[in-house]
Parts: sequence; C-alpha cells; structure tokens
Amino acid sequence: MARNCDSVCRLCRRENQKLFLKGDRCYTEKCAFERRGYPPGQHGQGRIKFSEYGLQLREKQKIKRIYGLLEKQFRNLFESAERMKGITGSNLLTMLERRMDNVVYRSGFANSRSEARQLVRHGHFAVNGKRVNIPSYLVGKGDVVEVREGSRNSTTINGALEGVKRREIPQWLELEAAAFKSRIRDLPSRDDITAPMEERMVVELYSK
Repeated sequence: MARNCDSVCRLCRRENQKLFLKGDRCYTEKCAFERRGYPPGQHGQGRIKFSEYGLQLREKQKIKRIYGLLEKQFRNLFESAERMKGITGSNLLTMLERRMDNVVYRSGFANSRSEARQLVRHGHFAVNGKRVNIPSYLVGKGDVVEVREGSRNSTTINGALEGVKRREIPQWLELEAAAFKSRIRDLPSRDDITAPMEERMVVELYSK
C-alpha cells in the first residue's frame, strides 16, 4: 500500500493551518505549527503571493492531506463524485467522510486518521458484524462500525476513547463507547463538516 512517509508536521506548516495529523500532540505546546507557524524551507518566512491556480492547488493539497490520500486516490474519488447527482464538491467531501478510516477516527477509536488507517488495515474493526480491513471502504446509513471482540483490550483504542472529549463527535455518528460501537445515523452533509475547506476550488482546479 502506497503511503506518505514524510514529516506530517511540515504538511501543516505548508498549508498554514493545523491539520491535526498527529493526534494528541497537536493539542499540546509541542505542536510544530504552534512553534513555527510559517511554511518550511529557507523562504518560508518571506511574503508569498499565490496566483489563482496556486490557491486552488493549495486547497486541493490541504484537503488531500487532511484525509491522508495520495494523488491518484484523491483524483479517483473526485471522478466518482463528479458522476453522482448533486454538487460535485459536496459529494466529494461526503465520500471522504464516509471512508472507513475517517469514521474510525471521527468516532474516537483512534487519535488520528493515520492511526485509524493502520488499525483498520490490521483487522481490528467490523461493519455490521463483518470484518473490514480496507481503509477506503465507504460506510452507509444504518451501518454499525465496531471494534472486534479480540481487539477491545487494545491500549491504542482504549487510550483514544479516553481522550475523545478533546474533539466533538459529529451529529451523523452515534458512539456507544462502552460497547465499542458507532452507528451511522445518516450520511454526512456539507454542514456537518466544520473544518475550513473550499471544495469549490478543487472542482475548478480539476475542471481546467
């Protein structure tokens, strides 16, 4: 499986926004973005003026990095969103939110999406009682995502559930922490995504 092995703190600094890629560390004073809130590189502290294309590219890179996708994965998802009925940008964000690794993270079973992705790949979760180890699996309305019986003593999962109060569980998910379950109440809408994203710019970029 292809993955990005670069320093994720540099990604937050490049996008000039805290992307919460390292879990609990992002909430402490050790966060690299808090200590050096400017782009990496020797010209990072200089004035940077972006063209229209540059702004669109940065927005696409930001969304892609928040959800931990590579370029080909992101482009394929965009093309699927484009074929669906409705607004392409909103469809794209909805599909990103429905990914198995994102649902595990948003439910509080992991401290970051990269940690959630690893837990899913190692087979710690099931959907409607069936083991799922594909991070890109899209959940549907009414699905129940749960920690498998043999993984409920995991220190990683239990530690994440203890710190879940640091971030808000979205309305479209219903977490039963004691039962290690999360139910998909409804498909996420654009209003449920509070992170600052301009998906319109991504549509404009790919439409050129």
